[in-house]
Amino acid sequence: MSPADAQRRGGGGGGRRQGGPGGSRPGGQGGSRQGGGPRRGRPDGGNRGTTGRSRQGQPTIAPQPRSAPEVDVHAPDGVRLQKLLAGAGVGSRRACEELIAAGRVQVDGQVVTELGIRVDPSSQTVHVDGERVQLDESRVYLAFNKPLGVVTTMSDDLGRPSVGDYVAERPERLFHVGRLDADTEGLLLLTNDGDLAHRLQHPRYGVLKTYVAQVSGPVPRDLGKTLRAGVQLEDGPVKVDSFSVVASTPGKAVVEIVLHEGRNHIVRRLMEEVGHPVLTLTRVQVGPVELGQTKSGRWRALSRREIGQLYKAVGL
Repeated sequence: MSPADAQRRGGGGGGRRQGGPGGSRPGGQGGSRQGGGPRRGRPDGGNRGTTGRSRQGQPTIAPQPRSAPEVDVHAPDGVRLQKLLAGAGVGSRRACEELIAAGRVQVDGQVVTELGIRVDPSSQTVHVDGERVQLDESRVYLAFNKPLGVVTTMSDDLGRPSVGDYVAERPERLFHVGRLDADTEGLLLLTNDGDLAHRLQHPRYGVLKTYVAQVSGPVPRDLGKTLRAGVQLEDGPVKVDSFSVVASTPGKAVVEIVLHEGRNHIVRRLMEEVGHPVLTLTRVQVGPVELGQTKSGRWRALSRREIGQLYKAVGL
């Protein structure tokens, strides 16, 4: 055989493939593959992967993952979904029907598009565009501006002014979400939704709280960097999520502090540690809820959107 014939038979590779007599593949069907190009189905000629050529009888394409089975969320004795959404303030009944038809509404995590579906507002959850809608009319969510000198309890055995005094005429059994010191004023959430209240206070969810404090000054320019890096306290380190100087006067400064910590007196202890004791302290925001224009000693009901954002912040 001439060298040219040998080259044509070997496809430029210089000889037979190794591993079996007569150039056959190991464990193959006794025939040799012609040429030295890539295997059929592998245009790049690389090593076979999970979706490459397989043995006879096996699929050549990896099976696609199965989609989650649909769940029947219809509650025959419930209320029509569009009626519940309209009653919760999402929009008019016609607008709610359009939301459902567009696939923007979920019931128990399942997208629904049927207008005739009924749900049980006491046991099922509904989301619109990813935000939870509270359908249980017995649930109450209030933003209270706690005055100075008021203790964060719903009643006080010592006869001191308490948060409970300001909502005593409400029929619901409310409780406060977290605490504010008697000498700290500002935003305090009140609710009868135990699940939400528990998560808002749990450090796992890291809900941010914003405070405005008047501290002794002047404040050095690198104080924010120090606080963001972390300061060691007697019960462990603490660092702020944000710090900024709002205003400055001789001997004093107004600063904004944002952190997700919930330990007792955390802001006061932190600023004391860095040499700028707190003179006055006001909490102005919890998560997405702002104190706004609510006057001291007054409360307001949270909007549907604020409630939905609170649920979203804690994964409900």
